[in-house]
Amino acid sequence: MKTLICNGPNDLEYIEQSVPTPNSDEVLLKISAIGICGTDIHAYTGKQPFFSYPRVLGHEICGVVQEVGTDCKDVAVGDRVAVMPVIYCGECPACKAGKTNCCESASLYGVHQDGGFCEFLAVKAINTIKVPAHFSDCATAYVEPFTISAHAVRRGEVAKGSTVLVVGAGPIGIGVAAVAKAKGADVIVADVQESRLEHVRNSLGLKTINPTTGVYAEELAKLCGGQLPSVLFDVTGNKHAMTDAVSLICAGGKIVFVGLYIGDLKIDDPTFHKKETTLLSSRNSSREDYEYVISLLESGDLHEKLLHNRTYDFYTIGNSYEEDVVNNKELIKGLITFN
Repeated sequence: MKTLICNGPNDLEYIEQSVPTPNSDEVLLKISAIGICGTDIHAYTGKQPFFSYPRVLGHEICGVVQEVGTDCKDVAVGDRVAVMPVIYCGECPACKAGKTNCCESASLYGVHQDGGFCEFLAVKAINTIKVPAHFSDCATAYVEPFTISAHAVRRGEVAKGSTVLVVGAGPIGIGVAAVAKAKGADVIVADVQESRLEHVRNSLGLKTINPTTGVYAEELAKLCGGQLPSVLFDVTGNKHAMTDAVSLICAGGKIVFVGLYIGDLKIDDPTFHKKETTLLSSRNSSREDYEYVISLLESGDLHEKLLHNRTYDFYTIGNSYEEDVVNNKELIKGLITFN
């Protein structure tokens, strides 16, 4: 089979490998499509933490089951599935508490072990989830990034009537905004890139704001009916945005850090205490989030066009990855197809 491997920073190469044989607890997938995540871009540029090379990238996977291991009970040849990339131990305190998304020894397809930038991939059967027959390959691949957003919204306990600020209108931020809207929240999206704000207004009909305005907090409060939002999601991983978050929520509000900043953050403690702020992080997702996202895709509250604006051919994208993906300023979300 053909595989696109990242040998190191700025080094992608097509190689030939044998089609894997699944273990007893695994299924063999023929990859139909795979979404390109920021992780795949950062790994290529050498800016992805907790990463080692060489690595086959790709964890937003749509595949069709070709072969089933002897111990697999709930999956069959021909099933179209999305892949949950987090391989968890099931034994650590987090797993026993049902938080498999932050397993102490979590390993992810496409990050810690080889992923889906290849024609066939063997994955644990427990890491697959069947999708409805009418789902497109694109929608199926995008189930995974939507679950990252859904998990964050669940962490923030967003409900009908919540006022929500989403800082960062990349794919995960757009997903957070869409899921929060589906919960009945009043949602505002902030970003410095006008084209992304325009996309949010056109695709979701939400209010937007550019944080570079000199009266950011004042304008934000006006958009929220005179009060600052009750829940803020930072999806930027930007140090300044994250440290400023506490000044942009109401008293008793919540902050959820979805984006990751590699380094120390300093938050004004008097403001943090005065507001009795709840500070949360959000990492990965779990089966509950996949089931919820699939239901939102079926209802129409989520759809692939919220994210998708580029399609690439697996057999050629390796030759133009830097130009067409890494340096493409118009890219919101790209999908690799295997035609």
